[in-house]
Amino acid sequence: MSNQDPVWILGTSMTKFGRYADKDLIDLAAQASLGALDDGGVTMADMDVLAAGCLYEANGGVGQRLQKQIGQTGIPVYNVANACATGATAVRTVMMAIKSGEAQMGLVVGVEQMGKMGMLGGDRAARSDKNVFERKGRFGSVVGVEGRLGTNMMPGVFAQAGMEYAYENDGVGFEQFAKVAQKNHEHSTLNPLAQYRKAFTLEEVMGSEVIAYPNTLLMCCPTGDGSAAVVLVSDEKLKTLPLEQQRRAVKVSASVLTSDPWTEGCQVQPDVNTLTRNAADAAYEDSGVDPADLDLVELHDCFATAELRHYDNLRLCEPGGAGEWIDRGGPWRDGEIPVNVSGGLLSKGHPIGATGVANLFEVATHVRGEAGDRQVPDAKVGLAHVIGLGSSCGVHILERSGL
Repeated sequence: MSNQDPVWILGTSMTKFGRYADKDLIDLAAQASLGALDDGGVTMADMDVLAAGCLYEANGGVGQRLQKQIGQTGIPVYNVANACATGATAVRTVMMAIKSGEAQMGLVVGVEQMGKMGMLGGDRAARSDKNVFERKGRFGSVVGVEGRLGTNMMPGVFAQAGMEYAYENDGVGFEQFAKVAQKNHEHSTLNPLAQYRKAFTLEEVMGSEVIAYPNTLLMCCPTGDGSAAVVLVSDEKLKTLPLEQQRRAVKVSASVLTSDPWTEGCQVQPDVNTLTRNAADAAYEDSGVDPADLDLVELHDCFATAELRHYDNLRLCEPGGAGEWIDRGGPWRDGEIPVNVSGGLLSKGHPIGATGVANLFEVATHVRGEAGDRQVPDAKVGLAHVIGLGSSCGVHILERSGL
């Protein structure tokens, strides 16, 4: 999506991520939505479109149910599901409505209530195969292929992605992956909205239970509940609003969504890299921002191995240099390009539908200079990244208003 006629974030809000036994999905979505509207100084009556991102209740009319709680005005509602990129895709849905001229202002909410859902992804049928070898399914398999011919289980996919990177590049091993988790858990101690706010030593990270080598338990994100929302506004409409609203608005300089191109390896196991590189390159081109210009990045660290690979995919380090970059502290809060100062998915949490919007909330809050104790000093430009297996990748670049 090009940089012509920019769209702006007028307001944004998110709930604390965690587990809510006393609130339901719509309660969480309403809390974030009303918070974003209030933050932007607008109301539901000002909205021309609504997009609600939710994966596990994708067929539940979440957007319409939300309207019943925060205001039914008859506007178009889009219910969006796109794996872990659900929230980012909902953002793009409203952006495209604004860029097309159909809307001047819109509300985006991402929400999920997962509780202790357990391990996600994959088809576990291979574990219960009977000794009856008859062809079935679209591939004519005689037994389940999960775990025998690649895997779609999240820990396995990202463990494999990490081990491939370690095999291909010197200076990358178990310790470098563990340092990612150490960093993010440390960052989370400054974020009051994070699901977990506990620091761990490198030895504790490496010594916790192995889930899929090299990822230990403390290198895997939790499930949980939460919501995040943004109010988007056209450049034309923003110029009619009071100066204070214009000053706090955050420019969306690039918005890109990609899916998997054909690669030989992705026929067996999802390729988390190529579509991320493609999205990042397109976002840098659209925005005119260079990776070196970034003051912070919120990227999709569903597993520690994923974050290390994405340093390279997002061009934050030299090609093949992710291990050396984490070793020298490049992505820490006081490093060259702070990454996941929120605590990332590893500590902040990962309510799937909310994550893509929550990453925008985090970057926008820093760009505004309103991030409190975790504020990246004088942040002006940031990148938000999310990836969902299947696969989809969203990259947004945000910039401070020049006012």
